[in-house]
Amino acid sequence: MGNTQTIKLQDTAVEATQRLTGKEAIIKCLLAEGVDTLYGYPGGAIMPVYDELYKYQDKLHHVLTRHEQGATHAAQGYARVSGKVGVAIATSGPGATNLITGIADAQIDSTPMVCITGQVASHLLGSDAFQETDIIGISTPVTKWNYQITKASEIPEVLAKAFYIAKSGRPGPVLIDITKDAQFEEFDFAYKKCKAVRSYKPVPKLNPDSVKAAADLINNAKKPMIVWGQGVILGKAEEEFKAVVEKSGVPAAWTILGVSAIPTDHPLNVGMVGMHGNYGPNVLTNECDVLIAIGMRFDDRVTGNLETYAKQAKVIHFEIDPAEVNKNVEADIAVLGNSKETLAALLPLLEEKQHTDWHNRFKELYQIEYDKIIKNDITPEKEGLTMGEVLEGINKVSKGDAVIVSDVGQHQMIACRYAKFNKSKSNVTSGGLGTMGFALPAAIGAKMGAPNRPVVAIIGDGGYQMTIQELGTIFQTKVPVKIVVLNNDFLGMVRQWQQLFFDRRYASTELINPDFVAIAKGYFIEAKSVSKREDLAGAISEMLAAEGPYFLEVKVEKEDNVFPMIPTGASVSDIRLE
Repeated sequence: MGNTQTIKLQDTAVEATQRLTGKEAIIKCLLAEGVDTLYGYPGGAIMPVYDELYKYQDKLHHVLTRHEQGATHAAQGYARVSGKVGVAIATSGPGATNLITGIADAQIDSTPMVCITGQVASHLLGSDAFQETDIIGISTPVTKWNYQITKASEIPEVLAKAFYIAKSGRPGPVLIDITKDAQFEEFDFAYKKCKAVRSYKPVPKLNPDSVKAAADLINNAKKPMIVWGQGVILGKAEEEFKAVVEKSGVPAAWTILGVSAIPTDHPLNVGMVGMHGNYGPNVLTNECDVLIAIGMRFDDRVTGNLETYAKQAKVIHFEIDPAEVNKNVEADIAVLGNSKETLAALLPLLEEKQHTDWHNRFKELYQIEYDKIIKNDITPEKEGLTMGEVLEGINKVSKGDAVIVSDVGQHQMIACRYAKFNKSKSNVTSGGLGTMGFALPAAIGAKMGAPNRPVVAIIGDGGYQMTIQELGTIFQTKVPVKIVVLNNDFLGMVRQWQQLFFDRRYASTELINPDFVAIAKGYFIEAKSVSKREDLAGAISEMLAAEGPYFLEVKVEKEDNVFPMIPTGASVSDIRLE
């Protein structure tokens, strides 16, 4: 969607007209959209809005992050656990460009977010003025929509559209750039919530014939398999999904963004697919006769070699975004629509089945994986600590009720593999973009979005140092996040690849790390370091029992690897156990 097209809106909740400045109007729009928390960093071109924010501290909680990238990741974490639109705000030039990584992350992971940036005065546009960048041009490839406002009168209509587009259909990030003169200009303000935009159809119309065809295929299948993704959670379809799985008796596996839609220990939950997924669902993807993809996009990390992916199976794709259908994997039947609606339509057409023999194949392969990998990961007998046993220790204390926010790397795969979840919206991670530095600021937003749930950030020593300054945000806000750094003194995932595919040439992957505990204590955050197994359980219990924020460093084995693993370009059935 381009920023030049004509906007046509259907309106609700028209507010009485009043004379306001642009900066006042921006705050009124945020309040009208139910925003109560936003993340940002002030600067010259956005200073008028911050001046207005000062007057609304009782209604709008502004969180001053230590870097604009941190603001976007915090807004993502907030959105992912609350289901609301995350909001980030920054100034022009470097302030705006520092948002781009988080915006790109939100785009590929379908996270609803509105970013507001200040811009130089309209008469200076294109003059290379101080702190001017073409943020519209820069952000166009990584936003669902963007728009530059140069007249105050545009503010209500454009911001209403921004929130509607960000949260409707397949969610995503929107960026609105507002010139400084537009923030000062007066106009007659009236706010009208957006309900529709001409030419934008966020949810395809459900085709009952495709639902019937899908049901017939599922009912006649001998070896059906479900792979579900975040579309189930974004569609708020957890109950419908659970009912479909239980009635059909189909084994269900998840992508890393789909996990927690049903509890980890549900008997029909057979584990994770993908590069470091579980042995059974990966191998049996290439043995099933019907593959039912629900709210997932057949990412390359899930499919491996497309030339060999599920070629024996009929493929049913439940998807809200028509652009994803047949993009990577050809679907025999496509069921377009919101997952809550499509799964509700499917449920009464399904026959009750159990597929006992087929389930036993998953159990057999799980046992092989348990004996070769899982047992040694979560209950090791070797001297060094493993990442897996740390996650297992957190599971025992949290009892599956925690929100786990993971960064990117080996620890991320271990967290996704071994964390136990009882509730939806419990796994927050950077999936498609793979952004190191995501977890610490995202955990801040997650805790603010779910204040009554424990939030634990699982981070590697590499990614932690990319956004370590957000400890200052934690100190200032007192947000009680729990931070676990799994320290192996390496960029672990890159090192693993160097070991397996580059003859152990560890080029620029060994880290000489600082005293992480001293740094945390410098921010007045309670902190501890553990390197011995006998101290681990007590440290985890102490961390989760702490009222305020807590930092725990766990020194794990330097050269431990994450298995199973599907090498890049390999078939999902060629998964390596060692």
